[in-house]
Amino acid sequence: MPNITVARRRNALALHRRFLEEAVAAGLPAKGLDQAFAKKIEISPSMWSQIKSARPIGDNLARQIERHCDVEPHWLDKEDRPSEVPDAAEDRFIAAAREAWRTANAKGKKELASWLKKRAQAAAGNEPAP
Repeated sequence: MPNITVARRRNALALHRRFLEEAVAAGLPAKGLDQAFAKKIEISPSMWSQIKSARPIGDNLARQIERHCDVEPHWLDKEDRPSEVPDAAEDRFIAAAREAWRTANAKGKKELASWLKKRAQAAAGNEPAP
């Protein structure tokens, strides 16, 4: 059974992450960006905080968020979209991969890149895992 509550929260967090990345890339200070996002989607900062933790996003609010974030209607409802919000395990993997890359010599970097490319292709079903 689809869990629209989880899908909407996950996808709203993805839109929030995009907003944060764009704002920081534009040189805006990180402080106050949650409030700026809440203002963009026309809700209170308190409501945004509740949504991030547990409050369900109803149909009307979902359509409002989609309009203000320039995504198609029902974008928030999609469950099969790959998550754009990293979890703790992904963050640890990225940190480990970054450390391995930075400490490797040219040959090691080439091997790492080749291994990762093969794993990604295998995960996508394009070839068997090495």
